[in-house]
Formats: sequence, C-alpha cells, structure tokens
Amino acid sequence: MTVRTPTASAPAPPGKMGSSVPATELLSFLDALGTWRDRRKAELDELDQAALHSPESDALSADVVLAMAVWKAVSDRYELILITWDSGRVGTKETERISTLIWGGLDTGGAGGSLAVSLPEACKLSDALASSLRAKLALEPGDADLAARLRQLRAQVERINDLVKLEPAGTRNAAIAEHHDLDRRVTDLADRNKRGADIGGLIGPLEIDLARSERDLIVGAATRKERAADVARARSLRSELEAQGQAVRSLADKAVAAVTPAPRLAVPDVTALGPVPNTPSELEKYLTRLDAVRRALGQAQAAYGAVLERRDELAARLDAYQVKAASVAPGNEDLAELYRRGRAVIESEPVELARLGALVTAYQAYLEATGGTK
Repeated sequence: MTVRTPTASAPAPPGKMGSSVPATELLSFLDALGTWRDRRKAELDELDQAALHSPESDALSADVVLAMAVWKAVSDRYELILITWDSGRVGTKETERISTLIWGGLDTGGAGGSLAVSLPEACKLSDALASSLRAKLALEPGDADLAARLRQLRAQVERINDLVKLEPAGTRNAAIAEHHDLDRRVTDLADRNKRGADIGGLIGPLEIDLARSERDLIVGAATRKERAADVARARSLRSELEAQGQAVRSLADKAVAAVTPAPRLAVPDVTALGPVPNTPSELEKYLTRLDAVRRALGQAQAAYGAVLERRDELAARLDAYQVKAASVAPGNEDLAELYRRGRAVIESEPVELARLGALVTAYQAYLEATGGTK
C-alpha cells in the first residue's frame, strides 16, 4: 500500500518564551504551521486506515491513538494562537502572549497519560510518531525515493544530536553512544546507496530505530520537566494559562456574538488564584488549582468552538445542497426560497442555529423529494 499524502515536517518556531516576535515572522510561522497541521492530519488519517488493515493492527493502535492525541493538542493550540493573532491586529502584548502560547506547555493527553510539552516539542514528537508508524507499516510516501528518505534520516540524526545535549549527566553517555551508532548506520546506508547496493530492506528498520530514539528523548526531556514541580514551573504555567484564558475569552465573545444559542460557560481567570506560593505544601495545592483552571479552559474552548463549527457545517451543507439542486431540480422556486431564507439566517448575526438547522433539513428533504439523493 502507498500513502499518497507526503510526509510533513514541522516548521521552525520563532522567538522564545515571553519575547515579542515581529508580526512578519509570526505570519510566516502561522502559515507554515497551518499547512503542516493539515498535511499531518491527512497523513495520519491514511496511516490510521493502513493500520486498521494491518495484521498487527492491535499492536499499532496505541501508537495511532497517541499520534492523533498529539496532533489534536497542536491543532487546539494553533486555533488559540489564531484567535490571539486576530488577522494581524496585534501589538506588543499580543505578540508576547502568542510567544507564550507557542513555547508554553500544552497537554497532549492520549495514550500513556498526560504529557506536557511545548508546541515545538509536540510538533517534533508528531513528526517522530508519524515516521515510526510509516516505517512499522512499511509504507513509503508516494513522491519519495530512497535519496529523499536518506535525507530525512540524516536530518533526524541531527535533531537527535541536539536532544542528546540536553540529557542529564547520568544518561548522557548512553544517549551519545546510541546517537553515534545511529549516525554510523545512516552513513553506512548512504554509502551503500551511492555504490548502487540494494538498501530497501535496511532502511525501514533504521527509520523505526531513529523514530524511537527521537521520541524517547523528547518524552524523557518532557518527563524531567514534569518532575521539576517548583516555583518557576508554577509561575510559567500560570503565565501560560493567563495567555490561554485571554484567547478563550476572545473565542467565547466571538461565539456569543456569532451564534444563538451559545454556551454560557464561565471562562476562569487564573489571576484570581493570587501569586504563586513558595512553600512546597502550598505550591502543590496551587498546582492542583492551576490544573483545574487548565481543564476548565479546555472545556470552554471545546464548547464555544463547537457552536462555531456547527454554524460552519450547516452553512457548508446548505451550499452543497444548493449546488446539487442546480443539476437535479433547476429553477425550483421552493428550493430557491428555502436557500434564500437559509442564507439570510447565515448572514445575520447572531445566527440562529436551530432555525438554520431546520431550514437545512427542510431543504434536504425537499431536494430528496424532487429526485435528489443524500
């Protein structure tokens, strides 16, 4: 089986935590991240289908679930960044908030429990997971040849080298040794390929080993961060939730103005928790409260985002039915009137979801009665 969607590589992130990134750099990054997000989703969907039909589907299911969970975490954070970006209408405060959303932790959830990583780390983890799945399924991108796969392996070795430098003293030597071995194997395969040797049976296992090593190093680094539950971590998390809260409140305002009925969920303000305490016992309680705020913000984002998605879904269905009607029932005045009423609801603000849903359903039923199909 060949996966038609080419493998995606995450874009390099701009700036650093709390910095004010120039708007031009942010725009370029957001465009690239949006493209990466869409391509990775298409790639994961195809890998998921391949895994379902694989003899080892049960063994691969956990990897697929984790890969999807990491992608969802990146996608949700991307949507919050877009809300904060507000089509480029940003100042210094907004760009600093976006930087925090990029470099702050996000909850990947999924299989194996929660793992807090930054957006760039989650993107790299997603790349590694997709690469590992592709190798385990013995799939090649439709437009990739051996030379392209070898270039990807070389880039992966360099990323692993950067990760090895972050390993603590107790595990660094073992990580260095593993990196050297992987580097040697990639070099050996490249030399064999230049000499015209058949490396088709060797490149797959190496892709799996490289993906596993990169994934383990990323997860290990993230786990060490999780264990460092100190004052600095609490302050960082508080800052991240403050930025996330601002974005979710903007999303809530947009949803309330755009559709009715809209959710009426309270969006928590993390500043209400007060300053970060210094004592270990109070810090533990504070982190528990921060986690509650994080979960509440996630629920609010999902609820307010859902009604906007529902509005867009109904609008798309109405337009799709109208296109179908043009071929199966051209000139039908009743359908034209239903479409006009539906578009009037869509173009009003706030959009009445119940009324729009009823009109779309009526249009669908009328179209079916005139010979259209579902």
